[in-house]
Amino acid sequence: MRLLIVAAALAGSCTVSPATPASHIAARSAATHDSGSPHLPPLAGVVVGIDPGHNGHNYMDPAYINHTVWNGREQEACDTTGTETNAGYPEPRFTFRVAKLLAADLRQLGADVVMTRHDNHGVGPCIDRRARILNRARATVAIDLHADGGPASGRGFAILEPVKSTVNRRVVGASAVLGRVVRHKLLTMTGMPTSSYDGHRGIAHRDDLAGLNLATQPKVLVECGNMRNARDARKLVSTHFQRRLAAAFTAAVTRYLRISR
Repeated sequence: MRLLIVAAALAGSCTVSPATPASHIAARSAATHDSGSPHLPPLAGVVVGIDPGHNGHNYMDPAYINHTVWNGREQEACDTTGTETNAGYPEPRFTFRVAKLLAADLRQLGADVVMTRHDNHGVGPCIDRRARILNRARATVAIDLHADGGPASGRGFAILEPVKSTVNRRVVGASAVLGRVVRHKLLTMTGMPTSSYDGHRGIAHRDDLAGLNLATQPKVLVECGNMRNARDARKLVSTHFQRRLAAAFTAAVTRYLRISR
């Protein structure tokens, strides 16, 4: 998530065909267990917001992504380019690929999915507009997807949770519950450890992020790993691991909704 160039559903049965992606199998199994009923789409009527961080062409319009917007506490840049692995695999590509896999899994479970961007060859939207997109869709729950550009010696995922502000004050507690569920599912379903350098046991509280400050639904921002760490990078660029992430997030959303109702 750190800057690089520019200043930042299961309706019925668990039977699957041999061509069914592994993430769909895992998500179906976890969601059926959590929903308590294999006969109804467990996420029917639920709106899930997904914000894949950054965008693939942000680097092409520095004037636009450097203009400042209100993040709920102060002015900051509209967006950034994101980070990349040492081999040049960019964060925006990673976040969009995971977002597409996650959206497909959630829709199989009956959810309505709202994404803040629909391709990886555009610029923006700005961080404040991303929050407004999910708020206006009345998302039930939301996840911001990122990958970090931390110290090369550090590894693991971090879940960033909101600190109370004017806008998000009613969802801070629920976001903390969501964060705990997401952490559990990531640990048990992906093999990625919690961050060795960010937060405590994989949880960090942030008051400087528009996506969290401006949220009106339970939301967390997840740094899925450290792109600057060689071990993490090998996982993050892998389609297999990206599917595991999508399955873990799907299971987390399903579990969270079950325990919060």
